[in-house]
Amino acid sequence: MLGEVAPYKPMSLPAIILCGGMGTRLSSVVSDRPKSLAEVAGRPFIAWLLDQLESGGIEEVVLATGYKGEQVRETFGAHYRGIRLCYSQEAMPLGTAGALYLAAQQIPGADCFLVMNGDSYCHMQLHSFVQAHQGNRALNSMVVTAVDDMRRFGSVHVDEKGFIRGFREKDPDLRSDGAGLINAGVYLVSRALIESIPQGRSVSLESEIFPLYLDGRLRMWKASGPFIDIGTPASFAEASGFFAKSFA
Repeated sequence: MLGEVAPYKPMSLPAIILCGGMGTRLSSVVSDRPKSLAEVAGRPFIAWLLDQLESGGIEEVVLATGYKGEQVRETFGAHYRGIRLCYSQEAMPLGTAGALYLAAQQIPGADCFLVMNGDSYCHMQLHSFVQAHQGNRALNSMVVTAVDDMRRFGSVHVDEKGFIRGFREKDPDLRSDGAGLINAGVYLVSRALIESIPQGRSVSLESEIFPLYLDGRLRMWKASGPFIDIGTPASFAEASGFFAKSFA
C-alpha cells in the first residue's frame, strides 16, 4: 500500500491539469463523459490527481477542459478540499500545448506552472520535484519514470547532466524488451515556454514544443513511484486495481 503523500506547506505556484481529451480509445468502456471523469476505483480519475496536488501544497488549479467540459465543472465546482478551481474551456480542439496556453491566461501573474496530463498518474513527491527544479535553476523540467515496456509511450533520452536531449516516438512494433524512461506527464514550465506556443491551430506540447527545448532548457527529474495511465481499456482496468489496492 502506497498510502497518502505527506502534506507540505502551500506552494505559491499554480497548477494546470490538461483534461480536454475525448478518450477515443476508451469509447468502448467510457462513452458518456470526458476521459478525466472516467470512474477509477469509485471516483473520477481527476480526483486522484487533485488529491496529489493538495497533498503537495498546491492551492490553485486550472482545469483545462474540452470535450464535455461542462461535466467537469459540474462535478467539481469552484473548490476541491483546500484547492481553488477555475476552468479554461476550449471552443475548438487546441492540442495539449494550445490548451496549456489558453489555461495559463487565467493566471496572468504567474511565471511558472506545474502542469499535469489529466489521463495519467505518477506517484511522487511534488514538493521534491519543485525543490529540484528551483535548486537547478531550471527553466523547464519534466518528470520521467522507468517502465518495463515503453513501446506504447515512447522514450525520453537524457544526458549525464540531467538534460533531456531527445524523444523517441511510441512504437508498438518495437522488437525488444522495451524497458526505458518515459515522459510521466508532469512538468514545471516557464511563462516563456507557454508564450512561445503558436496560436490559431492545434499544437502538441509533446511533439511540437518540447523538442524545441532540447538545447539545455528542459531538465528531467526521475520519479521512483509507480506510473499508471487510462489511455486504453486495458490500462483503464489496471488503474482501478492500482488505486483500490494502493489507497485502500
